[in-house]
Amino acid sequence: MSWDTEGTKQKILKAAISEFALHGPDGTTVDKIAKIAGVNKERIYNYFGAKRDLFAVVLSNELIKVAQSVPLKSFEEEDIAEYAGRVYDYHCVHPELSRLLLWEGLIYSSQEVPNENIRCENYNCKIEAIKKEQDEGRVTDEIEASYLTFLILALANSWFMLPQVARMFTPIEDIDNPHEKRRAIIIEAAKRLLVK
Repeated sequence: MSWDTEGTKQKILKAAISEFALHGPDGTTVDKIAKIAGVNKERIYNYFGAKRDLFAVVLSNELIKVAQSVPLKSFEEEDIAEYAGRVYDYHCVHPELSRLLLWEGLIYSSQEVPNENIRCENYNCKIEAIKKEQDEGRVTDEIEASYLTFLILALANSWFMLPQVARMFTPIEDIDNPHEKRRAIIIEAAKRLLVK
C-alpha cells in the first residue's frame, strides 16, 4: 500500500491553520496538530521541520491563497475601493488569515519575517498600482502610495484582526448580519481616503 504523502501534508496544514489561528504557534503543540490531523508527529517534523517552520509554511500558503483569490490586475480595470471590498469579502470567508498575521506580528515584532522579500515584492505591486493612479491624477497624492495602500488593506481586514473592539464600537443591531453594512462602509471609507 502506498502512502498518500500529499494528502497527509494537506491534513497537517489544515489542522495547523486552525490551531495556529486559535492559539498561535507558541500556544499549541506539534502533538496537538498531529492528533487533529490524525498523523504521527514525526510526519510533521519530516515534512515541515520544527513548529515555527510549519507556522511559516502555513502563513505563506495562506498569503498565496489570498493573492490568487483577490488578484490586483490594474486599477484601470477595477476601482480601488471595490478592491478593498473584495479583500474584505475574502477575510469574511477566511478570518484565520488575519489571526495568523497577528500571531506573526507578536512572534517576529521587529525582526524580518519568513519570506519577507517575496511578500514585499507582492506588496510593492500594489503600491505601484496606487502610485500610478496618483501620477495620473486619479487618486490623492497627499498620502504616500505605500501608506495609502497599507491603510486601504487595513480597512479591509481590521474587522477580523480586532473583532472584540469592532463589537464594542459598532451598534448591537449589526451583530447578526454585519457584513453588508461593514463592506459598504469600507468601500466608502476607501473612496474618501483616495479622493483628490
